[in-house]
Amino acid sequence: MALTSKHLHDALRTVKDPDLGKDLVTLGMVKDVLHDGNDVKLVIELTTPACPMKDKIRGDIDQAVREKAVETGEPLGRLEIEFTADVRKANDKAREGGNPLPLVKNIIAVGAGKGGVGKSTVSANLAVGLARFGAKVGLLDGDIYGPSIPTLMGLDDIPTAARGNMLLPFEVHGIKTMTLGKLVDPDKALIWRGPMAHGAFKQLALQTDWGALDYLIIDLPPGTGDVALTMSQLLPLTGAVVVCTPQRVAQDDARRAVRMFEQLGVPILGVVENMSYFVGDDGKEYDLFGRGGAELMAQQMGQPFLGSMPIHMALRRHCDEGTPLRNWEIPALGRDIDALCQRLASQISVAAMGQRYVQPTLSVR
Repeated sequence: MALTSKHLHDALRTVKDPDLGKDLVTLGMVKDVLHDGNDVKLVIELTTPACPMKDKIRGDIDQAVREKAVETGEPLGRLEIEFTADVRKANDKAREGGNPLPLVKNIIAVGAGKGGVGKSTVSANLAVGLARFGAKVGLLDGDIYGPSIPTLMGLDDIPTAARGNMLLPFEVHGIKTMTLGKLVDPDKALIWRGPMAHGAFKQLALQTDWGALDYLIIDLPPGTGDVALTMSQLLPLTGAVVVCTPQRVAQDDARRAVRMFEQLGVPILGVVENMSYFVGDDGKEYDLFGRGGAELMAQQMGQPFLGSMPIHMALRRHCDEGTPLRNWEIPALGRDIDALCQRLASQISVAAMGQRYVQPTLSVR
């Protein structure tokens, strides 16, 4: 009996692209696995036809497949490795392939280069804020390592539900939301390898009955890892929002997040500066982290700046209590969030229009 497709895919999961640091299966580079008796042909798609690491990848594939043959005791005849190339970026391919969520008009990722900058807080308030303006909004908790949405949206006492093989989203605070935090034990440590992370995110995104939405906000894990790659390969994103606190160490990581989205073909809708400043009881504003740092970074990178959110004790309290709508009971805080939502909606309109239409030209003779 010859090696099976599963054997070969398992072997290819041990082969990493030297530049991207992830295995060929996770990266979606394995395009075909063909069998003819004991002979095997593998078709591998590179990101560039002039890949300088092609010979190394070929050698690593050859070694991995032969080691798998020895391990399983299955015979291997001739091994042919064919390389193709697709120079389109990951999200360009996803957009060309169509929307697996056809009733969702705009999909927006909210990411950050590091943890602790308030990315989930910004995601939740953007979702609720857009809904207050009359939009139909969904919020997907894509942070499968440390889901925060159950707390931020007050989901603790709401039971999960399903219809057939589809999860029903939680309808709270005027939006629909789904999170892995409601599908596992809240005290369970969520430890995911690449393929497991891919599967978990795909299930949350595609097996939730979102219905018709104007906006689906996706709260990503911090960093530039597997979930962002899976998302860009799976969903045709309208664009991404990058959250950053003002200090230099946060800016450095936020720059990497911007570059990651650009590399994946995801337009940047704008940068949000969170924890921008603090207003004391005396009414004085204190720039604890160096107010304006994220705005300066956005200007330097040529990206839109959506605005800033201050450190506000009421915001923290409402997040802990899962009552985001109460943020609008504080006039200044509500105005800040509304301003972010309005600027984001404007950038989404510009990005969506640019993806759907090509400017016509007129020749006059």
